[in-house]
Amino acid sequence: MPESTPDKKPPAPSTRRLSTEGCRALEMLATSGPTGATEAIMLAHGFSARLLASMVKGGLVTVAIGTMRAGARLMQVRRLSITDAGRRALAEPPRRPSTT
Repeated sequence: MPESTPDKKPPAPSTRRLSTEGCRALEMLATSGPTGATEAIMLAHGFSARLLASMVKGGLVTVAIGTMRAGARLMQVRRLSITDAGRRALAEPPRRPSTT
């Protein structure tokens, strides 16, 4: 049985292939201004929580917890922002599948 490698780090963001949905999420965050977008907005646009969490874990997106006012109510929200690594990943040309 092969040994597990729990200390193995995930590949650098630039070596990972972004899915179409991942690219779409990064493009949305790249155009959402300096404060990014709330997690609720990203979920409303159809992005899964799993995708958003993997982009945070991969260093492509950061999360900041803040407070927002809705009428008289204050609520905590998570704001997502694209990182420099996320911008670089968007700028990379798409990789072609190998034909071998």
